[in-house]
Amino acid sequence: MATKHEQILQYIDSLPVGEKISVRQIAKEMGVSEGTAYRAIKDAENKGYVSTIERVGTIRIERKKKENIEKLTYAEVVNIVDGQVLGGREGLYKTLNRFVIGAMQLEAMMRYTGAGDLLIVGNRTKAHQLALEAGAAVLITGGFDTADHVKKLADELQLPIISTSYDTFTVATMINRAIYDQLIKKEIVLVEDILIPLEKTVYLQTTDVVEKWYQLNRETKHSRFPVVDQQLKVQGMVTSKDVLDCDRMLPIEKVMTKHPITVNGKISVASASHMMVWEGIELLPVVDEHNRLQGIISRQDVLKALQMIQRQPQVGETIDDIITSQFREVDPHSKTENVFRYTVTPQMTNYLGTLSYGVFTTIVTEAATRALRLYKRGDLVMENITIYFIKPVQIDSTIDIKARLLEIGRKFGKVDVEVYHEGAVVGKAMMMCQLMDR
Repeated sequence: MATKHEQILQYIDSLPVGEKISVRQIAKEMGVSEGTAYRAIKDAENKGYVSTIERVGTIRIERKKKENIEKLTYAEVVNIVDGQVLGGREGLYKTLNRFVIGAMQLEAMMRYTGAGDLLIVGNRTKAHQLALEAGAAVLITGGFDTADHVKKLADELQLPIISTSYDTFTVATMINRAIYDQLIKKEIVLVEDILIPLEKTVYLQTTDVVEKWYQLNRETKHSRFPVVDQQLKVQGMVTSKDVLDCDRMLPIEKVMTKHPITVNGKISVASASHMMVWEGIELLPVVDEHNRLQGIISRQDVLKALQMIQRQPQVGETIDDIITSQFREVDPHSKTENVFRYTVTPQMTNYLGTLSYGVFTTIVTEAATRALRLYKRGDLVMENITIYFIKPVQIDSTIDIKARLLEIGRKFGKVDVEVYHEGAVVGKAMMMCQLMDR
C-alpha cells in the first residue's frame, strides 16, 4: 500500500498542468499535516512535477522528457532572472521555443517574434502588446513596469509578462547559461536510461524456496537475482554461490546475501560503473527512494552505455571537455612513452594567472588514461592518484606531458606522469587504475 507521501505525489501528478497548489490546500485535500504536505511538494519539485516561484506560488508544470530537457518553461525563466510576474500567471507552465532580443525597430522585431517565443525588451509598451498578440511571452528588462491594458491582455491570453531588474545582455547570458547547463545534463547517461525495467526483471521473493532459484536459472540462464518482500522492497541478492549444496526446500531468505548494494536511477552510469568495479559486482538492483525495486543493470549494460557515451558528439561542453580537446600527441609512434602537448589558455588559470590545480589534475589524469588505452582496450576507473605540483605554470605556456606505464595487469594499471615546461619538470603524478574489459 502506498504511503501518505506517495499518495500526495500521485495526487499532484494527476492535477492538470497549470494548476496552482499550496501546502494548506494539499494538507486539507489529503487529510495530512502541513509538514507532510510541504515535504511532498518539495519532492514533487525535485521530480519536475511542479515549479515554485517567489510571490506567485507553486504551479503544476509538464514533466520534461530527456530529449526536451534543454527547453525552459516560463516559470523557470522567472526563477533564473529573479523576476516578478506582472500578468499571465496562468501560462507560466508553458515551454518557450526560443528567445528574441528586442534591440531593433518595432516592425523588424515583430518579424522575428512568434508563438511560443520570449521577447526580451526594455520599456516599450507597444512592443509588449504586439508580442502578446503574436503569441509570445514578454520579459521586460531594467526593472520597468508595463501598462494595465497589457497586463490584462496577458491574463486573457495566458501568456506571462515578466519584469526583471537585470539589463538585456545579462538576462540573455543567464538564460543561455541555463540552457547550456541543461544540455550538459542531457548528455549525462543515467542509470534510469539503461536499466532493465521491473516488468522485464526476473526476481525472487523472500517467501520462495531455493528450488525457485533453480527454476529461474533454467528458464533465463542467469545466476543472479534480487530478492524482494511483498512491498517489492529489496531484501537481498542470490547467486549460484549462495545456493550451492543447499537443501532445495530451504527458504531463499536463509541463503541470500542480505543488505545488498543498490543504486538509484538518478545516479550517472559512470558512478554505477565505479561502484561495480570497486565492489566486484556483476549486477545491481535499481531502487526508488523507498528501496522498492525498479529494475536491474548488469556490468554488460554499463559497458555498452560507456562506449555509447564516448561516441556522442559534445553539445554542451564541460570544463573537462574543453581541457582534453586541446591535447595534442607529440610522437604517436613512440613505443617507450606517450608524450602530449598542451597550451595553458586564460580560462585554465587561477586568480594569479598560473595553471590551476584542478586543471593540472585533469591534464595528468587524461594523459594516464590515453596511455593505458593504447595498451589495453576497455574502460577504466581511477583508484588512486598522488600529485606533486612542483612549480607554477604561467598563462600561455606550452607544456609537455609524458605518461609512462610502470605496470599493467589484467585488472589494473599503474602509470607515472611527468609534466615539463621548457625542459624542466613542473609537476609529477602517480596513478593506479582499475580496468574493465570490453
